[in-house]
Amino acid sequence: MNEIQVKIKTFLSKFFGNHDLQKDEDIFALGFVNSMFAMQLVLFVEQEFQIVIENEDLEFENFRTINSITNLVERKTAVIIHK
Repeated sequence: MNEIQVKIKTFLSKFFGNHDLQKDEDIFALGFVNSMFAMQLVLFVEQEFQIVIENEDLEFENFRTINSITNLVERKTAVIIHK
């Protein structure tokens, strides 16, 4: 796991109890996610990685797995670096 994935997994682990969440495991399918948690997750990603999640980023596919969240963060930080 890279540093971004470790930070995301650490955050998610606080809510998933003893479940060892895998990088490609669908957190929505596991039933752990409600609308309040989804908001917390978006806020965590914005604050932890100092990016802005735009309305068009708010799709399930961007937040479904550790890998999909990592890809979103990498895309958003690449835009910041290249500006």
